[in-house]
Amino acid sequence: MATAQEAAAPGSPIQQVIDNFVAMSARQKLALMAALAAGIALIVGVLLWSKSADYAVLFSNLEERDGGAIVTALQQQNVPYKFTPGGAAIMVPSERVHDIRLQLAAQGLPRGGMVGFELMENQKLGVSQFHEQVNYQRALEGELARTIQAIGSVANARVHLAIPKRSAFLRDQQKPTASVFVNMRAGRDLNGAQVAGIVHLVSSSVPNMDNGSVSVIDETGKLLTNTNDPLRAAGLDPTQLRYVDELESTYVRRIETILEPMVGKGNFRAQVTADVDFNRVEQTDEIYKPNPSPQQAIRSQQTSEVLTRDPGAQGVPGALSNQPPVPATAPITTPEANGAATGADGNVLTRNTNATTNYEVDRSIQHTKRAMGTIRRLSVAVVINHRTVTDKNGKETTEALSDEEIARINNLVREAMGFNAERGDSLNVANSAFAAGATEALPDLPLWKDPEMIDLGKQALRYLLVIAVLAYVAFGVIKPLMKTLAPKPAGEEAGGAAAAGEGETGYDEEGAEVSLSSGARQASSYEAKLARARETAKDNPKLVANLIKEWLGANEEGRK
Repeated sequence: MATAQEAAAPGSPIQQVIDNFVAMSARQKLALMAALAAGIALIVGVLLWSKSADYAVLFSNLEERDGGAIVTALQQQNVPYKFTPGGAAIMVPSERVHDIRLQLAAQGLPRGGMVGFELMENQKLGVSQFHEQVNYQRALEGELARTIQAIGSVANARVHLAIPKRSAFLRDQQKPTASVFVNMRAGRDLNGAQVAGIVHLVSSSVPNMDNGSVSVIDETGKLLTNTNDPLRAAGLDPTQLRYVDELESTYVRRIETILEPMVGKGNFRAQVTADVDFNRVEQTDEIYKPNPSPQQAIRSQQTSEVLTRDPGAQGVPGALSNQPPVPATAPITTPEANGAATGADGNVLTRNTNATTNYEVDRSIQHTKRAMGTIRRLSVAVVINHRTVTDKNGKETTEALSDEEIARINNLVREAMGFNAERGDSLNVANSAFAAGATEALPDLPLWKDPEMIDLGKQALRYLLVIAVLAYVAFGVIKPLMKTLAPKPAGEEAGGAAAAGEGETGYDEEGAEVSLSSGARQASSYEAKLARARETAKDNPKLVANLIKEWLGANEEGRK
């Protein structure tokens, strides 16, 4: 209380400020309050603007149901948010994007307009088996769609499963089928490997489903799993072009790796053209040897021998039949050359022998299947820049490489590319001066185009603007107001008192400045002043009337 009394005591600075404020006219008070309010509002607005957070995208391309659920969750958590023009995305402060995503993910948001196996968590009592089967199918479709959406090129996906009812008869059982709809991101596409992956994913998730029962279409209605594509049947596959490009790039990198330490980076150029064979060739050869060896295995052997008894002639007319028989010489051990023999009883024996031998056939069967993408021919072109030489005067000149250096480079490139003369490969190494600017490095970005410097400049500009506004409010608004309300220094008050003691300054009827001494001011009495006022009113009534009007106007403003 003592401090407040001393602060408000007569003659204190606070009391003088209050007296100066009370002595102001109504217009001056309004102007003072308006200026003070404008300065405060300007400071608050600039501070809020400087502390305003940058917004980043939380989620985009949401379903309406998911968007409403996310907005409700943000409102419950008192998180500021706003929408992009068109309402395609929800934006939140950038420093809280990841935290909010994790919090919403814990709540199962966004659901993507579909349900998964969480549908099975809220099963009601008394539901039928058909209802359970439908819920299971819906959950399986939702889980498959979520998995497909995880592919970078897919923005949205839907899966429809046709699972037939099980039958007790094997002949009446039907295989399940599936249809997959994919909505691609802008400028993206699915290649054959990705489509095959989606088909395999769906078929592996449903029992008894094969890959041929899965159909995939895109947002344009194009069937991506069409195996009867005429372009693919003709061998026109875009993956072949990518394979050739990657193959050529691999050979170029090999050449660059071997030449860069020798001639320097940017002092050479290499190009490779690969002739790749994408034909599918299958060949089967069956070879027979013309003359099998005697040691070859016998497959089968058959021998047959036939003996025939033929009775001889019963007497021959003539002298010879009456002669005695000739002594036996051994006809049994030495058969007749014609294969006939005579038995003891005089009958003729005939022997017929047949032998058949079958050998194993010397046959070889060879089945050859050539791999696709084999290189039929390589063509390589390499150009090398002239060498830079500095003379005694420090002047740089260029000179061509020697034949020995060109030959050494030729051999190195030949080894790096795997040169094969039988395949028909070709290599051409040339030495030529590059055009001006061909080997110059790209100029660095200027500071005003560097993204980091741009962000730094924005931050610095924001702080400079805040400082400028605060300085303007402090020196342009608050300081003049304080001068108006603050009491005058003691030196100025003493000087004013001394001047008042020396004399009083006024104006006469003609407008000339008149100063009265202290003695003359004390000598003049009330009657003299009143008489002089009457004379002034009599001589110049217009001046007195204007003075009275000003007094009345000031009083009315003070009453208001």
